[in-house]
Amino acid sequence: MATESNQPTVPQVTMTLSAIAATAATPRPSGETLAEQSTRIILGINQQLADTSLATQGTWVLSWLGVSPGNANMAYLARNTDDSNSFAVVIRGTVGSVTDLMEDLDVGTVVPFSLVGMPSPVSVSKGAMKAFTEVVTMSTAGVTLGQALTTALGRAQPNPTVYVTGHSLGGCIATMVAPYLQTLTWPSGKPNFELHTFAAPTAGGADFAAYVDSLVWQANERHYNIYDMVPQAWNNFEETKQWYPSPGPAQDDDVKAIMSTLAALPGPNVYAQPGKDDALNTGYDPVDPNVVKQSLQDFMGQVAFQHANSTYLYLLGAPDVPSGPVVSVVDPVGTVGAPVEVVGSGFGQGVMVDFGTVPVSKQYIIRDDVMIAWAPDGVGVVDIRVTNNLGTSPAVPRGQFAYGGPASVVVTGISPDSGRAGDQVQVNGLYFGSDAQVYFGDHLAELVEYAPQQLLVKAPSVTIGVGKPATINVTVLSNGYSSPASPADEFTYPEWHQN
Repeated sequence: MATESNQPTVPQVTMTLSAIAATAATPRPSGETLAEQSTRIILGINQQLADTSLATQGTWVLSWLGVSPGNANMAYLARNTDDSNSFAVVIRGTVGSVTDLMEDLDVGTVVPFSLVGMPSPVSVSKGAMKAFTEVVTMSTAGVTLGQALTTALGRAQPNPTVYVTGHSLGGCIATMVAPYLQTLTWPSGKPNFELHTFAAPTAGGADFAAYVDSLVWQANERHYNIYDMVPQAWNNFEETKQWYPSPGPAQDDDVKAIMSTLAALPGPNVYAQPGKDDALNTGYDPVDPNVVKQSLQDFMGQVAFQHANSTYLYLLGAPDVPSGPVVSVVDPVGTVGAPVEVVGSGFGQGVMVDFGTVPVSKQYIIRDDVMIAWAPDGVGVVDIRVTNNLGTSPAVPRGQFAYGGPASVVVTGISPDSGRAGDQVQVNGLYFGSDAQVYFGDHLAELVEYAPQQLLVKAPSVTIGVGKPATINVTVLSNGYSSPASPADEFTYPEWHQN
């Protein structure tokens, strides 16, 4: 939490800098060069660093930024202008799902990690070594991260402080980049290094952790949410097999299978975390109440929530960073050249709109939450997505546009969301045709009443057991569409019912 003088703490500042590293991480759907994406990232980072409402208080400025080929990794260097004589090396890491992130670390294979002055090489995962190599070798205008920091410190006052930080895989890479930076030759003597990681999975073995901890640090801290799966990897992953406590989601058979697969990834390799542990909570708080049912999608949804930048900022008592644009609802049907209303948020000047992979050439903003875009050439069903300097809106079911129709079928909710075979269930949604069929899992339900946005059905008897979870998705088939699964359409049978 902030101090009585209202000055943010170092973890609040470094986590905010780490969250800002996710800026514009997703390329524009219609395509852009790495240089174009880098320009968007720079503009977005500068916008956020200037924001006085964040823990960074508007006093930090961007000095250097690098993006690796393929957008796999990103790092930036920032300088504090508040006379504290401090700098920050911030690392982003790979953007993707939590399970993809952990599989990308390739922890089943270890390789030697050796730096100047080390007594002997230590062991790190092959995936972490690959990411580290990309970060320290990528350059912008021929300047690498190490060179940029050397130049910046050459202009600084004596005895500067350098924070090295990152969230998730960025934090994992930071545990390798920070020791590397300590081996470089500095123009006015070695600076004071502080290593602050957030939600970081482990980079290497006990020898690696011991080496990192043996170096001289002004601070060396590992900050984590105790119900975040990622920082438990790979030295304490067994703990996650007991998750989540009430209100859930508890693990079903599908989740247990995935967790067992992930737990087996290190093989015979034993990993350890460097740094002083700093658990940011003592209980299961916060919780996303929208994903607490015993299902694979709810479990992975809760995992993503517990790992998110915004959750870590909340636990630290720091303001959240601004989010990118969001598309909530669009006119679902139209023709080429037709005006399409797009409702959401973050539609400021300079936003770019894509229909699938096709860019829109004509659009205007009515308000921050409403715009009109004219449909470009296209066929079929496409996602309408909006891009600005902070990021790209995710694809959402109600953000789909059908050229010539019919509109995509969407289930927005069911009531009740649990019961027994024969119970009546109301299925709410959009664009239900008169041919609508409702399935509970793979079992057809009896239709009692029909309306274009509301169906009344009887819950069918379903088979539940090994490989057949008690919480299933309710799907509507209509007009050639199958509604996409989401937590809003989950129905739970409180007891096992057998055919």
